[in-house]
Amino acid sequence: MNNNNDAMFEKQLRELLREIGPLPEPSCEKILTLARQTQENKKQLKDSLERLQDALDYLRVSVKYLVFDLEATRRENAYLKSLLQKEE
Repeated sequence: MNNNNDAMFEKQLRELLREIGPLPEPSCEKILTLARQTQENKKQLKDSLERLQDALDYLRVSVKYLVFDLEATRRENAYLKSLLQKEE
C-alpha cells in the first residue's frame, strides 16, 4: 500500500508541474522550487521512517533476547538454590 501512496504522490506532483508550465516565469519558478522541495522533503521523511522502522525492529529483537536471558538466569538461579538446599 505504501508503494501505491508513493506512486500517487509522484503522479500528482508530475501533474502539478505540468500545469505550472504555462504560468508567468516568476510565479512558475517559485512554485517549481516549492514542488521540488516538497518532493525532497517527502523522500527525507520516507528515509527517516525506514530508519525508524529498522531501529524498532532492532529494539524488538534486543528485548526478546533480554527476556530470554532473564528467563535463563531465573532457571539457573532456581537450579542453584535447589543444589544449595540439598546440601543443607
